Amino acid sequence: MQFRLELANRNVPLAINHCVSLYPSEDSELEMNQIDYLKNRYPNHVIGFSTHEYTDWTSSMLIAYAKGARTFERHIDIEMDGVPVSPYCSLPEQVDIWFKAFQKAKEMCGAPGTQKRMPPEREIKYLDALVRGVYAKRDLPEGYILNHDRINEDLYLAVPLQKGQISCRELMSGEILTRACNKDEPIMIDSIDSPYSTNDNLRKIIYQRGI
Repeated sequence: MQFRLELANRNVPLAINHCVSLYPSEDSELEMNQIDYLKNRYPNHVIGFSTHEYTDWTSSMLIAYAKGARTFERHIDIEMDGVPVSPYCSLPEQVDIWFKAFQKAKEMCGAPGTQKRMPPEREIKYLDALVRGVYAKRDLPEGYILNHDRINEDLYLAVPLQKGQISCRELMSGEILTRACNKDEPIMIDSIDSPYSTNDNLRKIIYQRGI
């Protein structure tokens, strides 16, 4: 502990690895939740994972990285002069699997979880394609007020969403129909009086989406 404090006082970067001192270790002995413990106890230090299990070169890497480990240590060895590789060491081809698991973990975890993610354009388009459009369940007269208390009597949601049609995202209580809508007819943005219908940017988006 004193050594750690001296390094901290000198602004020397320090990484602390979780390690089980069993050579080799069984999967059931890895105690990987200790990574959480170290992250909470030493929030200003990089936390890592030093491992000596001999049955797996993928799962522990994926779990450790997902828990926040960012430094990793493993023994590597090769057979030479008849001396066998120790059971807690990894062969070069096993370490290759280990590194590939590290890259897969980074890919799957994505950006740091310090702020809300922004969905990519591909995901937005996919979700937009699944949005339900608003349809009239029965004939509705001009001037009719769409009220959430009667929504199951007046409206239903279904795909496909048509260009210019309001979706479940825009449906509000208190919207007024500016023209009559027949049964099974889509409720269009031009058919309602609501804050959305007067927003030019939103109207443009509504007319560009759907089929």
